[in-house]
Parts: sequence; C-alpha cells; structure tokens
Amino acid sequence: MEFPAVYVVDGARTPFLKGRNAPGPFSASDLAVQAGRALLIRQAFAPDDLDEVILGCASPSPDEVNIGRVVALRLGCGHKVPAWTVMRNCASGMQALDSAIANIQNGRSQLVLAGGVDALSHAPLLYSEAMVCWFAQMMQAKTIGQKIGSFVRLRPSQLLSPVIGLLKGLTDPVIGLLMGQTAENLAWRFGISREQMDQYSVRSHQRAVAARTAGHLGEIVPLVDARGKVYGEDDGVRADSSLAGLAKLKPFFDRKYGRVTPGNSSQITDGAAWLILASQAAVDKWDLQPLGRIIDSQWAGLDPAQMGLGPVHAATPILQRQGLALADVDLWEINEAFAAQVLGCLAAWESDEYCREQLDLPAALGTVSQERLNVDGSAIAVGHPVGASGARIVLHLLHALRTAEARRGMAAICIGGGQGGAMLVETMA
Repeated sequence: MEFPAVYVVDGARTPFLKGRNAPGPFSASDLAVQAGRALLIRQAFAPDDLDEVILGCASPSPDEVNIGRVVALRLGCGHKVPAWTVMRNCASGMQALDSAIANIQNGRSQLVLAGGVDALSHAPLLYSEAMVCWFAQMMQAKTIGQKIGSFVRLRPSQLLSPVIGLLKGLTDPVIGLLMGQTAENLAWRFGISREQMDQYSVRSHQRAVAARTAGHLGEIVPLVDARGKVYGEDDGVRADSSLAGLAKLKPFFDRKYGRVTPGNSSQITDGAAWLILASQAAVDKWDLQPLGRIIDSQWAGLDPAQMGLGPVHAATPILQRQGLALADVDLWEINEAFAAQVLGCLAAWESDEYCREQLDLPAALGTVSQERLNVDGSAIAVGHPVGASGARIVLHLLHALRTAEARRGMAAICIGGGQGGAMLVETMA
C-alpha cells in the first residue's frame, strides 16, 4: 500500500545543556518555546495555521503535564490549534513525529509541529513511601496531642533519604535494572571491552567538535536565560576527551566487574528539538522547500534486559520492506545511550546466531561502516534529553545527508522498557 508522502519542512533544536547536580536555567517548556519560536518565525505561515502540535516528553513537571498544549499556547498557536503530549521514554520525540505522520497520511492534518523536550536537571526529589504515610497521618491528626505524637514518631532518616526521581525513572520496573545495567548485559553478551567503549566515546566527542568547527550543526538555535546570558552550543562536548582521561573513571552500574562508566554513557541533559512536518498539499499551498521526506518508520519490542538492541529490531524490518541492505543506507544515526549499546547493535547485525535466533534471518545481515555512523557525534558527546533525542537524530540526519550530498539515512533509537524505534528518511533530489 502506497502512503502519501510526508515532508520535513524545517527544524530547530536548542543547545543541549549538561545537568550539573542542580536544576538548569530553563524549564522544559522554556526550552521548547525558545526553539519553537526561532523555528516558526522564519516560516511562510503563521503559528495558528498549524493543524496540531505534538510534543514528546518523558518527564514533564507537575504543573506542565500536557506540556504540548502549554508550549503551543505560549508559541502563539491560538486556542483552536489542538496540542498534545506523547511519552515513549527515550523515543518520545520520535513518537511525536510518527503520530504526526499518521495524522497527515490519514488526512486529519496537513501541517504539524512535532518534536520532543526534557529538562532532566529538573527531575524531582521524592519523599519515600514511609514519609508520605507520615504526612497523611499528620494531616489526619486533629488535636495538639495527636500532632505531637506524629512528630515523635518521625525518624530523621525519613526526611534525609529522599528518592531520586531521575534514578527511579531510569530503572526498569519489570526487571529492576538501571538502563546502564542493561548496557553491561550487552557488553558481556558481545564481548565488548572497556577500551572499545572508551575509544568509541572519544570519537563521539571528536566528531562533535569537528562538526561544530565546520558549521555542521546549523539546526541549533541559541537559548537566552532570564539574565540575558546566551547559550549557543552543546556544553557537554569535550575537546580534550581522551582514552587516558576516560580510563580514570570507575564503572558506575557494576562497580566490581563493570565496564560502563559515566564517560562512555550519554549525559544527563536538558534540551528540545522540533520538526515541521507537512503533506504535499501544505507544501504546495505555502510554497515550502522541504529538507527531505520520511519514507518509513517502525517500532519493535524485545527483552527489556537487552533494550539497547532496539535499533536492530526496528531498523531491520524497514530494510526488508524497502529492499535495502545495510550498505544501501548512506548515513546512520543510532542514538548513543551507551557506547556498549551502539557497539552491541553493530555486533548483533554481524552475528549469524543473533540474526537467525532473534530476527528470523538466514544469516548475519552485515556490517554498518562506522564511517557512516553518527558522523557528527551523538549523545555521548552532545547529551540525551530523553524526550528530545528521537526528534534530534531525525533532524540532524537530514542535515548531515545534505552536507554529505547523500540521499538516504536511517535514524534509530533504543527505548527503556525493551523497545526500539527507527525512521528511514530521504533528502530531496
């Protein structure tokens, strides 16, 4: 069945700002509004010409639960433009794009602003269940004596042992593993060494620095805080990243036997990314000049303990549907949740056993050249604001393809909970 074409007209993202153990200067809605404002102001249409706004967010603040609607109103889209929020963990931004694609293809929308955002530095500290119960009892106390009795029963440890919301959110509730522990599983399964992970991570930083120097990150629009300070670049990229420096870091998720460290993992980050998606009718109506088209998309499920292999399970069916080999894809963007996870994906495609047993293929699918993979660095260097990354990799892939004068690219992402997402894109001829 042939589906109507869906075009990516334009896009923008904020610089990704590294969390530094305190709330960052921007809320999630602030990030999305600043990126969206810069993007919309350069369009031929007005914000209220949009048919809908879809925003992915994994960790909205309590006062911005439907953050998509909050941001749409702040962007001047008006009361009549519907807006909503989607959540698929690390792929929330990609889910927003896929939801927009579906609505465009079924004729419900013609012009959609879709993307993702998260301000992970603002993740809350939570009270323990025991402390919540104490508050409930305290609220029920009616006499002074009852209130004094409640205070007597309060233990300092209850007050001084808050639950770290981000850590809880990055722990799979079914298998009880942190995301980094699932990366350790892949390192063990495919024999990926600490040195291989660190080498990959250094290269991610080097490529991000080179891309910045060459001006290949034109999708970034600056942020300005309440004091007028300008944030123009991803601030987690390290020009001095080295094997010697990374070798000094201790494993974080398995302190005795592990290989995954903060240096070969993605960073805790704040950021937003938007794309404008349009039908052929909208392109014609507004005389738009698209960056490219989204050709196909796919979601997949797998063992949550092996969640990092999600890109393999999502991208492979697209290749099969489109009659493509791995080498037929000019550029790949696989979000770097962990170096072990990306290297594990490459190893899985090269494994006869994995491809036969897990993908129902007759043999190994082949090799993805690392010269075509994450050519401008990825989340290990620039950061991983969970809700935004799925949109970022699609947007940057289109820019990278145009820079390389190439045609076809695949963006893929692993998803906490044991899923994967992928999108095949093409630049305009």
